Amino acid sequence: MTERKPPGVSFESFVDKQIREATERGDFRNLPGFGRPLEDDSAPYDALWWVKSKLHREGTPVLPPSLALRKEAEDAREAVDRAVSESQVRRILGEINTKIAAALLRPPAGPPLNLKPFEVETVLREWRATRAARAERDDEGGPGT
Repeated sequence: MTERKPPGVSFESFVDKQIREATERGDFRNLPGFGRPLEDDSAPYDALWWVKSKLHREGTPVLPPSLALRKEAEDAREAVDRAVSESQVRRILGEINTKIAAALLRPPAGPPLNLKPFEVETVLREWRATRAARAERDDEGGPGT
């Protein structure tokens, strides 16, 4: 805003005029978040909202390392369910087992890890059985029938 409100003009009409002129100049077109909906403001007030927002923008993990590894193990298990080949299952499990083994040798900060490496052959047997059941179900008329 470059000018002062003239005397005798209501504050509301002065602000409305400023907004209209800025819109006409295109001052609002390249703002971050343009075209996206506003965040939900019905949540209770959080005094640390700005800290959490900054951590999110910076990509800083907010979970303790042990909980982050637990989450990663859950994600690996879900990735196994979506895998299309045994080699892909072995790769997924190998990567997460390496991380779990390292964490067991030197426990990360935070709550107890409560994880052990996946038994690759056991998970592969389950994966094969699940794929066979899906294929059988699809042969009988497709999913959901």
